[in-house]
Amino acid sequence: MNTHLLQPLIDSALSEDMAFHDLTAKATIAQAQFGKATIIAKADGVLSGCVVAKQVFATMDKGVSQIWHKHDADKVQAGDLICELSGNMRILLSAERTALNFMQHLSGIATATSLFVQVLQGTGCDIVDTRKTTPGLRVLEKQAVLDGGGKNHRLNLASGMLIKENHILAAGSITDAITACHKLSPNTWIEVECETLDEVIEAVHACPDMILLDNMNPEVVRQARKLVPTSILLEASGNITLDNAKVYAEAGINRIAVGAITHSAPSLDLSMRVSQN
Repeated sequence: MNTHLLQPLIDSALSEDMAFHDLTAKATIAQAQFGKATIIAKADGVLSGCVVAKQVFATMDKGVSQIWHKHDADKVQAGDLICELSGNMRILLSAERTALNFMQHLSGIATATSLFVQVLQGTGCDIVDTRKTTPGLRVLEKQAVLDGGGKNHRLNLASGMLIKENHILAAGSITDAITACHKLSPNTWIEVECETLDEVIEAVHACPDMILLDNMNPEVVRQARKLVPTSILLEASGNITLDNAKVYAEAGINRIAVGAITHSAPSLDLSMRVSQN
């Protein structure tokens, strides 16, 4: 993660929390008081956002000492020591919530992703994210997916073409939509969403790079796989959960796209505790 890309997000988060104007810390802690702190996992999971948290503390005060025992993409168990901090006590407490907000949210995404990855292990099928991300945090959330062992779909609307039902309606047909995309940008990968086997057949003839099977049950997915050459990747999405993901993978698809790993992942429970020197 490029730290220069992180800085505006961190500055905005610290400003939102008025971290440099923490009235409680100013009232209860002497200006020069020294302290130590530890960040500990309170639940099992996979970490993400450690790099962000590290920069949060450094932004507040470059003099804060940081010893990280766990890092992004590391698995943790409840009770594991993640980080030891020492420095100005006011700074530690004022930066705490912003640092933990990033870490808990991103670690939640990494953890949710890792659960799908575990279910799909050995199937040859990848778990991928979507653009259903928190506005402004997409780069961080997609990194969290990578930390959890998943893969990224397109980063934004300019990094790939995904033809959905509204695009097909506007273009006139699946064939017309794919042809138009090839014409506009021949070197950009093209994916088309199909809801029926007839649409899959039409899409195959137009040669996209990938076909997205939307809300098809596993049996229909198996039929679709027989219709699609291996040169075209097959992706499935819609109502796919941890309980049925392996069934879809074994039906012959290459990727499963799950929006829930970014938009609905519960935060990973982490805690910071301070002590005086």
